[in-house]
Amino acid sequence: MPDAPTIDSGNTVWLLVSTALVLLMTPGLALFYGGLNRSKGVLNMMMMSFSAIGLISILWLLYGFTVAFGSDVNGVWGDLGQYLGHRTYLAETDLWGATAENPSGIGVPLYVFMAFQMMFAVITVALISGAVSDRAKFAGWLLFAFGWATLVYFPVAHMVWGGGLIGAKLHALDFAGGTAVHINAGAAALGLVLVLGKRVGWPKEQMKPHNVPMVALGAGLLWFGWFGFNAGSELTVDGVAGLAFINTQVATAAAVLGWIVVEWIKSGKPTMVGASSGAVAGLVAITPACGFIEPWSAVLLGLVAGAVCALAVSLKYKLGYDDSLDVVGVHFVGGWIGSLWLGLFATTKVNSAISEVIGASNGLFYGGGLTQFGRQLLAGLLVTVWSFGVAWVLGFVIQKTIGFRADAEDEVNGIDVAEHAETAYDFSPATGGGGAFAMAGLGSPGKTPAAGAPAAPVNEKVAG
Repeated sequence: MPDAPTIDSGNTVWLLVSTALVLLMTPGLALFYGGLNRSKGVLNMMMMSFSAIGLISILWLLYGFTVAFGSDVNGVWGDLGQYLGHRTYLAETDLWGATAENPSGIGVPLYVFMAFQMMFAVITVALISGAVSDRAKFAGWLLFAFGWATLVYFPVAHMVWGGGLIGAKLHALDFAGGTAVHINAGAAALGLVLVLGKRVGWPKEQMKPHNVPMVALGAGLLWFGWFGFNAGSELTVDGVAGLAFINTQVATAAAVLGWIVVEWIKSGKPTMVGASSGAVAGLVAITPACGFIEPWSAVLLGLVAGAVCALAVSLKYKLGYDDSLDVVGVHFVGGWIGSLWLGLFATTKVNSAISEVIGASNGLFYGGGLTQFGRQLLAGLLVTVWSFGVAWVLGFVIQKTIGFRADAEDEVNGIDVAEHAETAYDFSPATGGGGAFAMAGLGSPGKTPAAGAPAAPVNEKVAG
């Protein structure tokens, strides 16, 4: 006779804390992307992240959760009627993972698990925005976020974690989102930038980060929140959660070193932007692997991811696509590295669920041959093709209907003003002496130069 359903307070508290940590990652991303952006578009950039919190949270409650985690229907989506948002789940039996044999499941209320996964959906959509900074209309972005979350993220989450094609049938491994989050968002970013095209003046004009301390602060908040992202994905308080925690730390630390070493060799100087980007690359790469590999392997993974992603960000100049903030070079490439790493270094020595629950195999270097590597490769290809294709079609349709790309004049003058009627920094003179505009050589705001007068020089640091 099974015991009565019981809430596990330890697991529940840990998942609630992890949920809050993952939510914090999206404002952290807004700061990270905002600092990397030019000053005249920083608010538009940050608005994309904050709007994702608003829009995707509601979509997740209404139907996203049931698409992703409802009982499997066809390998692609879950039972659409199982967890619709108009219902309430507060019965003592409404515990996540509960079965007739185990009425308590993992002892976590369904709403807690729903909220935790909600934050994953939010940040995955927000990640895409960095690729199209400075040139996307806000209305177009909201429509794209709605369509992509519905057609791509929710079904992919089901395929990877909800008992669908990739996890339950292909037996590919993804502990916390290398495929479902980072390859997914990176592929969408690439599709979208190909539709919207290059920023005015790119790549001839220098488009440098306008606020490096903001970049570092954003990276720090991402690093902090990522412990909830990775260790929280174990869902329970146990040794594997501790393994995911330590692997997240050491892989990220190693990636910082890997990135700045490459930067040092290439340009002769290590930079704060490089260290911050290296940290994010390490966080991305360890995400799918954190609960499935040994810590020494996590260090090696971080070094490789930091170095390779540092080299990958230059691909946009060689291939001619304008990925503004290197979403492809960091998230797409880093996600692929971490996912394929499992085909080499995944081991049941640290997590028996690899074989006992997921039905996967050890990696190549632990006697599993190339079977798991092939599974990881196929899973990444499936998500890449679907996400890229849907993102491209959505971007094209939005561009041809309501318009997605901002007008060139608005882009040059500042998309913050054009789209939101506000600016991040007030450069108007406090007295009558011209203030920061005069010191920057920009002249007084609001005055039109006399006919024939030479144009004021543009200072990249102030004008973006």
